Amino acid sequence: MTFLNDAQPLPNAPLPRHTACPGLLRIVQARDGGICRVKLPGGRLSAAQALAISAAAERHASGVLEITNRANLQIRGVRGGEEQALIDALLAAELGPRNSAADDVRNLMLSPAAGVDPQQRLDVRPLAEQLLSLLENNERLHQLSAKFALQLDGGEGMAMLEHHHDLWISALDAQRFAFGLASSPSEALAAVNADQVPTLVNACLELFLQRANPEHTRMRHLLKQMPTSDFLTALQARLPFPLQQEADVLEWRRPAAEPWAHLGIGEQRQAGLRHLGAAPVLGRISASQLAGVAQLAADALYFTPWQSLLLRDVAAAQAPDLMAKLNALGLLTDSAAPLARIVACSGSSDCSKGLSASKADALLLADLLANRGPIDQVHLSACTRSCAAAHVAPHTLLAVAEGRYDLYTRDSNAAGFGRLLARNLTILEAADTLTAQPQTMEAP
Repeated sequence: MTFLNDAQPLPNAPLPRHTACPGLLRIVQARDGGICRVKLPGGRLSAAQALAISAAAERHASGVLEITNRANLQIRGVRGGEEQALIDALLAAELGPRNSAADDVRNLMLSPAAGVDPQQRLDVRPLAEQLLSLLENNERLHQLSAKFALQLDGGEGMAMLEHHHDLWISALDAQRFAFGLASSPSEALAAVNADQVPTLVNACLELFLQRANPEHTRMRHLLKQMPTSDFLTALQARLPFPLQQEADVLEWRRPAAEPWAHLGIGEQRQAGLRHLGAAPVLGRISASQLAGVAQLAADALYFTPWQSLLLRDVAAAQAPDLMAKLNALGLLTDSAAPLARIVACSGSSDCSKGLSASKADALLLADLLANRGPIDQVHLSACTRSCAAAHVAPHTLLAVAEGRYDLYTRDSNAAGFGRLLARNLTILEAADTLTAQPQTMEAP
């Protein structure tokens, strides 16, 4: 592992929870070399930064990058002996945290369309800046696990609602935010006024750190031992304002997201402007592809938790031509394409824990599904860790041996990947079984 000297824990400060997750300042080894993960505030990467990370990935690594399911970007194949040179190049491009000890905790997810989505209740980007500042500057919060994650939701139609965040905050209206714990945005525990959100978040995270055991990396671990009602009581005692639990709050339900809105051409709330969504094959984007997209962007790229990217503020008349250029770079823009509906982890070619070459198997599966009609999202996981998907996909193929998978379908009454449909399938058998299943065409 590689660290900057000033990223070490402060003297006499409690140690952060152990993590094997990569970061910008912590490069971890995989079968194909080191992995360096760059966390992007709100998923945003300026065009200049995209060119810088592209050049660094080619100079110091394999030139292969991945978009993560938290809308971050990671460089694969970092060459031995070049770790510090890579880190220095990324910091020079201002891709690191403002506080070097805070890299792990910058886990705040927004909609990639925050600020431009026609369905949003309000623009949450200014509030996101406040929360990121809180995470970076409150040294006590640096003890949070690198897996501990927050979601700030402005009510956008393009929203990832499947991930279970440790704390989610969702706009009820322009003045209030509902919140919940260890779940996706759904039933609210309570609400607060918009200007009270930073105080709420700080109190909630500090309470977690006070009550959680060192092995508790996620909110769900604490809530197995501490009832949610007790947590709320303790949280209220820390707050200088009352939590709002009136009927309209407790009966609130977050509207459904727009299915597959992250791909193709979409309207913005700004008249005459469009956003364009495209995805690299299986979440992997080459340095040259990233540079090509950066040259097409007006100002910035916005990465999404669906392992895709968004170009925003495109003039409506220019959108079709720009979409064709994204296709020419090898990016997917049609949500009906089988490859756009398949998620796969690194697999045995790049990960020592993988039981099968899941990315190669995913390419074969996509070929076999061609011309069979759209399917629900399929997740290929080479082991039980489910690194490629932070939520349970409609269908999961879990590797049991090289080229062999058990097939699961999502079922609210079944734990894990869902209900087992078939065992020990080849990819051809999996394609036949998948197309025989009823498809819901729900959001991924």
